[in-house]
Amino acid sequence: MKQVLIVDDSEQIRERLAALLAESADIRIVGQVGNSYQALKAVEHLKPDTVVLDIRLPGSSGIEVLKQIKAQYPQMQVIMLTNYDHAMYRQQCQQLGADHFFNKTREFEKIVSTILGEPTQ
Repeated sequence: MKQVLIVDDSEQIRERLAALLAESADIRIVGQVGNSYQALKAVEHLKPDTVVLDIRLPGSSGIEVLKQIKAQYPQMQVIMLTNYDHAMYRQQCQQLGADHFFNKTREFEKIVSTILGEPTQ
């Protein structure tokens, strides 16, 4: 079973993503947080298999959170899920170790198969 932490400043997005992930018996949501400080504390405490992470967060950016996660837990899967899918952000996240980078508007549905390691279309 894959353990997932959801990090997004929008409660509505967190709830929508949680509902989508709950449809899979192979995914367990271990936490939902809305800022960078809570994200780093939750990662340290929960040690999830996967973190679904937004770029824009109160505190520091999701990019900074990504950098810190990958420095401490390089094996942890990090999926960037954002409305800010500019090439500059995509490239920076990939360089920092993001495993995937998805647009919330167009690629939301790819999250489940990506977490489970299934091919996406």
